[in-house]
Amino acid sequence: MNPRPDNAYETMALRVDALGPVVLPALLLCDFGHLAREIIDLQEAGAAALHLDVMDGHFVRQLTYGLPIVVATRMSATVPIEVHLMVEEPEQTLADYAAAGANIVTVHLESLAHPLATLKIIKSLGPRAHLAINPETPVEKVLPFLDHCDGVLVMSVSPGLGGQAFNPVALDKLRFLTAVRAQEGLALRLAVDGGISTETVGLVAAAGADFIVAGTAVIRSGNYAHALANLEQIARDAMPSRQPIQTP
Repeated sequence: MNPRPDNAYETMALRVDALGPVVLPALLLCDFGHLAREIIDLQEAGAAALHLDVMDGHFVRQLTYGLPIVVATRMSATVPIEVHLMVEEPEQTLADYAAAGANIVTVHLESLAHPLATLKIIKSLGPRAHLAINPETPVEKVLPFLDHCDGVLVMSVSPGLGGQAFNPVALDKLRFLTAVRAQEGLALRLAVDGGISTETVGLVAAAGADFIVAGTAVIRSGNYAHALANLEQIARDAMPSRQPIQTP
């Protein structure tokens, strides 16, 4: 298994500061019968990182995959891996996903009994700690934890349900968090997940997103390199000018 690449998160953050937002392909729709080939193809196409959706059938309706797929992904991937835990009691498996080589572990505020403690555990294990919020969750609920996480993932669809339209409430949340980040001088990355297409990627970039998760728009495109380059170019053309963020 490839170890978690040293400084991989920092390298990705520098890419964002130099060039603009990056698109993270979500592997949920990939060909798992040829996972290693899919990972290599995405990396060669220019993917800055890979996004893995872990769903338990309880926190969300859908049941996907778990630790074995993360381990298998790490065996082939040289870019950062984000593990998005859409599960109940994520605290029970944090150490396992960290040991599997996750660079980012994203947990849902809605699933946490003790958010601050969970974020501290993730960071103590090595990965970056990101906090996700669902469309119906008021963005103000993340404010007490911004000093303790490395990023916030704003869901622009309800997690666990495919084929949903982009929910524009995510734009207001991104704008709010962008303003807070600037006012407080926070070393915080903003991400968005759900309903990303050529029609919506510019909107989320203009609202402040650094990391943009895209599934169908990349995996079903037929041409990974073209899809990634096109989405990122649209995002960068829409992005407002901003100062580099000091990643700790």
